Amino acid sequence: MEIILYLSVAVIAVAFLVLVIYLAKTLNSLQSTLDSAAHTLSGLERQLDGVTKETALLLHKTNTLADDIQKKSESLNGVVDAVKDVGNSVQKFNQSIHSISSAVNQQIDKNQDKISQVVQWSNVFLELKDKWKTRRSTPIQHQLEREDIVSRNKDRANY
Repeated sequence: MEIILYLSVAVIAVAFLVLVIYLAKTLNSLQSTLDSAAHTLSGLERQLDGVTKETALLLHKTNTLADDIQKKSESLNGVVDAVKDVGNSVQKFNQSIHSISSAVNQQIDKNQDKISQVVQWSNVFLELKDKWKTRRSTPIQHQLEREDIVSRNKDRANY
């Protein structure tokens, strides 16, 4: 029985040795996996730092752009108000012109008889002026015609 006991102890020792060898292999494999994961995590950490810095810069630029847009929007509000005022002024000007033209049309309608009389009198005046010019220029033409007739008669008499 002693042999069985020694054999049992030897089998247990061999089994323990096999267990230790497989455990060592497993731990070595686990260590290389953990080293690889640590290396990956350190690379990921560096990339995450870069992304964080870029995100901070982007956020800063976005805030600057938002402030610039806000300032331009405020200054544009003044331009829009000015354009609105110009539009109101043009509308009032158009209303004034419309009321003036309406008033002129009403006055023309009221004074149409007087206007037609003024036109008739001006036509009469222009006709008189034309006749006066014609009469004024006619004596000079008659005198020239008489001188021409006299000179022709003298030429005939000389033949």
